[in-house]
Amino acid sequence: MAELLQVTVDFDRSHLIFPTLIGVILMLLGLAIALTHRRAIAGSGGMWSRAFAHMDKARFFGTLALTVIYFLLMVPVGNIWPNTGLGFLICSIPFVALTSILYMHERNGRSLIPAMIVAVVAPTLVWWLFTYVFALTLP
Repeated sequence: MAELLQVTVDFDRSHLIFPTLIGVILMLLGLAIALTHRRAIAGSGGMWSRAFAHMDKARFFGTLALTVIYFLLMVPVGNIWPNTGLGFLICSIPFVALTSILYMHERNGRSLIPAMIVAVVAPTLVWWLFTYVFALTLP
């Protein structure tokens, strides 16, 4: 009976549980949306061409590039200090800072200071919360 109340955690793979679970849920929801709205999706070519013509391409492609770089660097940096979450912390601070700068309308010292404070404090708070309060491993 006591064996039923025990949980064994494989810390080398525990950080993969929630991303995998969330990925599967998102794929199922996306498939449900595609199936239920397939006619609207198939007829939306004109809307997409207008959206691409009027979008802020620098911010759109900059966000895509920053996100890809962020996720590509997180695991190799995290492997330097395994199971500490420092890969998340070290990669998140410049990611949040650069994303904030990318979306600023005016880039001057007065607007950069709060953005840089948020870029340091927010990832540090998330890292502390996951590491010490929830005892979850981050990459």
